[in-house]
Amino acid sequence: MHAIIAKDVSRVVRDADRDLAIVDGLSFSVPLACSFCVTGPSGSGKSTLLSLLAGLDLPSSGSLEILGKNIARMNEEERTRFRGQHLGFVFQNHQLLQQLTALENIMLPLEIQGRAHARSTARELLDEVGLSERADHYPSTLSGGEQQRIGMARAFAIRPQLLLADEPTGSLDAQTGERIANLMFELNRSHGTTLVLVTHDEALAARCDAGIRLAAGKGTAR
Repeated sequence: MHAIIAKDVSRVVRDADRDLAIVDGLSFSVPLACSFCVTGPSGSGKSTLLSLLAGLDLPSSGSLEILGKNIARMNEEERTRFRGQHLGFVFQNHQLLQQLTALENIMLPLEIQGRAHARSTARELLDEVGLSERADHYPSTLSGGEQQRIGMARAFAIRPQLLLADEPTGSLDAQTGERIANLMFELNRSHGTTLVLVTHDEALAARCDAGIRLAAGKGTAR
């Protein structure tokens, strides 16, 4: 079984009086428990592809299976539930809730899903990312690197089968970014998660098992 199977996937939008293919006939597959990068210049379709993989947007044509499910056949409520149960997200700008402590931010997806032992699971993840002593700190008191580590702990809280990471080191200095990248790949291996990484960083992309390079919506294998 593959985590992702895309067959001739396109996403077309109407731009003025013409159709514009943001993603244009992509075909690729991502095996379970591997790391897969998506690279390309700005405007090449990376963000749109990530939205398709997350079920936030739907293909205009083609077939897209995520963890064995054709997301185009799900309604919006089913896709939301599917994301909450199976997908984790790491963002460039952390997207932590400022009114919640580090521990509470990690607990949140577990509580939304009604998972048992949310607090103890969150504490284990805090320890895993090396921030046990920051449990009661609010995001505004944490460094950028610490916030991103909390964001990763939150992403792994539900034990996702698929982790989507959007420029996870893009807002960090080189040294901090390398530490975050090391942690991400380490967590990915230890949790057996499939990682899809969108990045401009060629050195980071080179650490992935496979990948695709986008240009004007079209893709070539790396």
